[in-house]
Amino acid sequence: QAQFVESGGGSVQPGESLKLSCLASGFLLKRYAISWHRQAPGKGREWVAGIASNGESPVYADSVKGRFLISRDNDKNTAYLQMNNLRSEDTGLYFCQAPRDNYWGQGTQVTVSS
Repeated sequence: QAQFVESGGGSVQPGESLKLSCLASGFLLKRYAISWHRQAPGKGREWVAGIASNGESPVYADSVKGRFLISRDNDKNTAYLQMNNLRSEDTGLYFCQAPRDNYWGQGTQVTVSS
């Protein structure tokens, strides 16, 4: 079954950093563009960032631009989301997605609180 396995979430204080990983299982990541999404408690899912299959053309939501960095290592079948200067409003469950075939993972929780 094709899916992602996200990891790297945790509880941090405002201003700290986390790096999320997204391992593709059951398919070759290099064939797919990737998106990261998040869902805050009581809210809908929000798109955060995206990257082309070859690692080019990263794009970001305005809310994270300048703080988050999306990347990928196709040899490791893994995508990443480096999150810096975290804020309380970044709290949520973070998912990666391959939009073309709508592959998703179970998500990893990020909590930012003082």
